[in-house]
Amino acid sequence: MNPPRAHLHTARRWVVKIGSALLTDGGRGLHHAAIADWVAQIAALRARGCEVVLVSSGAVAEGMKRLGWSARPTEIHRLQAAAAVGQMGLVQTWESFFQQHGLHTAQVLLVHDDLSNRRRYLNARSALRTLLELGVIPVINENDTVATDEIRFGDNDTLGALVANLIEADVLAILTDQPGLFERDPRVDPAAPLVTEAAADDPRLERMAGGGGQFGRGGMVTKVRAARLAARSGSDTVIVGGRQPQVLLRVASGESLGTLLRAGEQPIAARKQWLAAHLQVRGQLVLDAGAVRVLREAGRSLLPVGVREVRGDFTRGELVLCLGPDGAEVAKGLANYSAEESLRIKGLPTARIQEVLGYRDDEELIHRDNLVLL
Repeated sequence: MNPPRAHLHTARRWVVKIGSALLTDGGRGLHHAAIADWVAQIAALRARGCEVVLVSSGAVAEGMKRLGWSARPTEIHRLQAAAAVGQMGLVQTWESFFQQHGLHTAQVLLVHDDLSNRRRYLNARSALRTLLELGVIPVINENDTVATDEIRFGDNDTLGALVANLIEADVLAILTDQPGLFERDPRVDPAAPLVTEAAADDPRLERMAGGGGQFGRGGMVTKVRAARLAARSGSDTVIVGGRQPQVLLRVASGESLGTLLRAGEQPIAARKQWLAAHLQVRGQLVLDAGAVRVLREAGRSLLPVGVREVRGDFTRGELVLCLGPDGAEVAKGLANYSAEESLRIKGLPTARIQEVLGYRDDEELIHRDNLVLL
């Protein structure tokens, strides 16, 4: 085990992104043998107690193959059609191989707006966390059938990073058709050295990166940017050649493969710093002394029973400021319920949320993972 990468051996939550060039064998339909091998490796990670979310490209490329198209179209409606056709085969393939290992899969189609809108962000987060708790492998792809600008300019590297933010992954593993990031373009300079490790926010990295290919939309630049985005929530990123034998298991063992781009922060600390610094406060919750003590001393979630007063007009997923009974600022966090809903359940035990609202999205008004003390 390489000491600088020893922490990868203890990583428990992984996002694995696999690009189109790997999945479709250079555009010639889905590469079933390679997919079977990656599935076996993910199953081995699951057997070790790891949680894995898979971000899979390949829908458009598989659709092109099924439709007999040799060149990627430029018209949005034809790209959307290819994605719709290809997504069927892509999901069926992943499901059939995972079933051979006794694992269930779940298809999750997202667009970037789903993760920038705070309400949809929390909805997606809750769904993914529940799937992971159930031992299911979420298979995520960009919803190219309804996306517009994303289908032209988006990429699943960025989507993988946003998912890493969403679930506070320990590691984002980007499997590509290159060994990793080189200091110079190896197609121009075969002697260019591989970058084995760097800080994700190193400004020199983008200058080292190159462009994309025919079937994929992301080049090395998007992978470098994805690593910087994933680092926002404390996720390390490994950019590595996906065709290497047992690549995921070797990376997870701490072997020095590919390029490790370090986040430099622990996941929760980095994410909470982002919550505190970059989101606008939309409302306030005034807490009782007991709730303040629980937040500060026990590090627990905020329950409705500890809320005395609700101020402002906020929606689910927006940032609210928590105040003590004396008006002192205690914490900031993402609300699981809107202001109107919070007014109805404030001061009540969790067991009564269903009775009062007719439904219960979450037990907590603010989950501890979405809360930062001030």
